Amino acid sequence: MHKITAFAERNAKEILRDALSYIFCLGFPLVMLIIMTLVDKSIPKEAGMTVFRIENLAGGIAVFGQTFIMLFTAITVAKDRSGAFLVRMYATPMKSMDFALGYMLPMLCIALVQAALIGGCSLLVSVITGGSLSVAGVLLSLPVLLPSAVLFIGFGLLFGTVFNEKAAPGLCSIVISLGSFLGSIWFDAEAAGGVLLNISRCLPFHYCTKAARAAMQLHLSWDACLLPLLVVCLSAAVLVALACWAFRRKMKADLA
Repeated sequence: MHKITAFAERNAKEILRDALSYIFCLGFPLVMLIIMTLVDKSIPKEAGMTVFRIENLAGGIAVFGQTFIMLFTAITVAKDRSGAFLVRMYATPMKSMDFALGYMLPMLCIALVQAALIGGCSLLVSVITGGSLSVAGVLLSLPVLLPSAVLFIGFGLLFGTVFNEKAAPGLCSIVISLGSFLGSIWFDAEAAGGVLLNISRCLPFHYCTKAARAAMQLHLSWDACLLPLLVVCLSAAVLVALACWAFRRKMKADLA
């Protein structure tokens, strides 16, 4: 356990030394929260659009922020693989799962801080705009957002393992776009219906946002929160297992 903790601390320091991690993981989601709130205030009530209201927006922005944690996970892993650092680490008794946990743990801590910060700012916006967001909803959303954080970190670990430091960020950008537009972050896919809804239901991003929004609004029914959360948990488990398998394969190839 000590070797995993030491490796995780090293990775945390690498992320915290990068100023861009603060900008994208913490600053950018908050900027989008403010911008989308202003957009909501400019939409006439007669339009009936609710996706940018703070009760819905808070959960969507929280999931949106996690996509950038995926990006920095991929960059960190790919950068370590491109240099001699991981090759030297392979000589230690650490196993592939130890490396995976060493990358995931600091990212999960960052995801938790990010979710708490977005939740706190969302509460402030709710008070200012007369919204109905509650402290209980924000607190409940923190554990609900953890499985989606694991999902996105799994994507980052997989991309960073399979691709180099130039290709991995590009693939993360594709996932960020898919997560934003097909994850119901910027619009309500269920209200849109049709082919778009069917595509969204085939991807885990839709369920990440749905579970986060339901938790924020204290809607804990099976259809609203628990079923989407189960889908996210299963998707995260499969993706992390795939990422660990890919890392183990790369590890064996590098040692051969």
